[in-house]
Amino acid sequence: MRPTALLTRFKISAYLRSHRVVQPFVGLLAVMIILYSSRVALGQELPSYGDSAALLVPVFAWATRGLLDTEPDVQRLISVTAAGRPGREVAAGLAASALVSAGLAVLALVLPLAIGFRALPGTAVLLGGLALHVLSVLTGIALGALSSRPILPDAATSALTMLGGYVAVLLLSLAPVTWLTVPIISWMRAAGQDAFLSRSLPGLATVTVFWCALALFAYIRLRRTRP
Repeated sequence: MRPTALLTRFKISAYLRSHRVVQPFVGLLAVMIILYSSRVALGQELPSYGDSAALLVPVFAWATRGLLDTEPDVQRLISVTAAGRPGREVAAGLAASALVSAGLAVLALVLPLAIGFRALPGTAVLLGGLALHVLSVLTGIALGALSSRPILPDAATSALTMLGGYVAVLLLSLAPVTWLTVPIISWMRAAGQDAFLSRSLPGLATVTVFWCALALFAYIRLRRTRP
């Protein structure tokens, strides 16, 4: 296997053995209980997925931050050396974060089908829910990476930055200009509108991917000076 793939598997294994995954898993369950304590009315399945995607951003950020913080600083330097290039270690960390967050997102998509919805929704709803949670995962990874220990060594500052960043994005996304930040509130609003996949999703996805790519670019650049 390639060094990046091996290192990705190593990081996921270390994260699972550390039991840090329990924390975002409990957070996800809390969100699921809040949203689906009563059955969702017929026709409201996609809006409920929109609410889920918006509320799970800090959960995915928490998972990313926890995974990137699992290795002690010395072990991380050893991983950089073993990978051959610093960029491989950074890529492995982001890939591992994406896989863990994707696993949590799958649970968020599947659990409502068993306990939350009155009837199995159609393909358009499932695709819309999948798209919304992909955007949520991207946002969570970007936020979690920028608040991880390689960037912010102090644990308290890191946690406050992660939560404060989420709140700031929420507040900014209340503005009528959707391109100002990741439009989390717009995800929720658009999910309740007709023709979400064809009319609203492309624009929301473009803005979200742009800001997440910018944040991840900043993370990668910062890791060049904070190995």
